Amino acid sequence: MPTCYDLNHIVNTKRMDWHTLIESQGFLEFIPGDLRKVTERRNIAAGEMLFRAGSSVCYLYCLLSGEVRLVRHDASGGRIVLQRSRGGFIAEASIDSKTYHCDAVAAENTRLLCFPLSEFLHALEGNAHFRTMWMALLAREVRKLRTRCERLSLHNAGERIVHYLESEGADGVLTLSQSRKAWAEELGLSHEALYRTLKKLAGQGRLKIEGKTISLLRSSDYQY
Repeated sequence: MPTCYDLNHIVNTKRMDWHTLIESQGFLEFIPGDLRKVTERRNIAAGEMLFRAGSSVCYLYCLLSGEVRLVRHDASGGRIVLQRSRGGFIAEASIDSKTYHCDAVAAENTRLLCFPLSEFLHALEGNAHFRTMWMALLAREVRKLRTRCERLSLHNAGERIVHYLESEGADGVLTLSQSRKAWAEELGLSHEALYRTLKKLAGQGRLKIEGKTISLLRSSDYQY
């Protein structure tokens, strides 16, 4: 039988300051009081496993800071990064599964909230407002996933970069919250290809790069 990989890893803690938590993750405002009482907090170090494929789904996690990656391994042993999360709920699609279908590993020191799954499901069943907000959150995640799939379907590195700036930036301006190497992985590019293409686009007057801030200067049907 699969075991709950997480049980012996939960750490708690003093009474949590929900006001501060809500400031960092607005959705937490809608967590019902009874669910808040059983929520735990956990810190994991870079490289530490949050859960493994095949372990029982015992908790639903919300990332407060840091980064967690959902990973699978192909038949040849290669690693496939399914998702990189730097905030919000992680592996929420597993809410109706008995076991996880991938590994979750911290890419850097990470802070999480841990909601016992049975209590979370009970809150959804008994609180219509909470259920409505949860469905809205899932809908937003679906839209984000569709945008990412659309981006990865583009065959050109320049097109992927421009798409990312248009969809994730504010008026085409993006300040990276991650390293360029990590960004390259998210774009499905080698870091060499990312650096080379950024330099090319900047040289063509398509982008302005100032440290971690990258600005899209104009939009056209330019062929890269």
